[in-house]
Amino acid sequence: MRLKTARAAGALAPAILALSAAPAMAQWDGSFIDQSATHEPMLEVSPIGIARLDAALAQDPHIDLVSTTELAADIRQIGGPVFTNRAATIAPAGIYGPESSEDAKGAAIAESEARPRRPYASFGEDVAAIKWELAAVGGYYFAINAPKLFDDPQWPSFQSEGWFGVNTNNVGIDKLAHTYSTYIVSELLYARLNHKTGGAPGIQYTAAALASGIMIGTELFDAIEPTSGWSWEDFAMNTAGAGLSILRNSVPDLDQKLDFRLMITPNDDIYTTSGKEHFRQQRYFFALKLAGFEAFERSPFRLLELHLGYRGDDFLAEDRAAGIRPQRHIFVGFGLNFGELFFRRAKSPTVRSAGDVLNYFQLPYTAAHFNLTE
Repeated sequence: MRLKTARAAGALAPAILALSAAPAMAQWDGSFIDQSATHEPMLEVSPIGIARLDAALAQDPHIDLVSTTELAADIRQIGGPVFTNRAATIAPAGIYGPESSEDAKGAAIAESEARPRRPYASFGEDVAAIKWELAAVGGYYFAINAPKLFDDPQWPSFQSEGWFGVNTNNVGIDKLAHTYSTYIVSELLYARLNHKTGGAPGIQYTAAALASGIMIGTELFDAIEPTSGWSWEDFAMNTAGAGLSILRNSVPDLDQKLDFRLMITPNDDIYTTSGKEHFRQQRYFFALKLAGFEAFERSPFRLLELHLGYRGDDFLAEDRAAGIRPQRHIFVGFGLNFGELFFRRAKSPTVRSAGDVLNYFQLPYTAAHFNLTE
């Protein structure tokens, strides 16, 4: 069902303006809302979002607003993000009861943390906004690579490692690890930029560029290792990870539909931190989340995900020595969307943030995968 906009900003703007001027937990009587919408879940909109939506309606009175479960996506396309915890609640009066002191306190905190959206792109201002986060990530990668400076370093050299061939060291799993690492760093920096700048234009490109720069630094460390070297294959896969992050944060609602994830299958040691066994435990895959599609948002199928990925097996040194041919598996499968199941309606921002981890990491034994190739 759709909210009645009467094809004009005038029907909605007064209520929005009233909300923006009212206390953080303002409510209206629902007079211009379709009565079938009165049992919709609460939609929490920040003061920034209210003002932005009002401005957009003034420019285009024919904006199509859908039900409250989808309104987030509509406003985000206008210039999001616009949502904060309990910044302002849109709900018909009397449906959810009176405002509690805890709600009011949460609203005040959220409103005080709301940041105006910078209307222009600026790489320099983006970097300044996340300088400490950037220092932390860069410092971590420097710390794990610095020992190479003291382990018989050589003059920088190049090394061709191949891609996903059966005769490559790790049948391509290490290449997907490069893609995933850059993707994760890009996503982390994007999330911080999104918070610090109020969703300023171009932050997805800044995040991807910074992540790529960190990974180039890591590759330069590899270039001085006696047993390694600069790998253009690694560089290409790092770039792919940054590009995937840009795509996911540029296409409206793609982040609600598609994830790139890692699942680690435990072994006898639970987790091996290095070597071929480290890569054998890893599965990388795309997860298509049905919850991100309007057709499934009220269906039990919203809890279902479809997977497509890649993994390897039988490529350890002892396997090759025994004459066992390495296995490269493209697989399909399905899993439960635990983020949708347990975290979507969480009231605590901390709990919701914890649930976001599941967009990047699949818990072991929570999906069924079937090999398409052997």
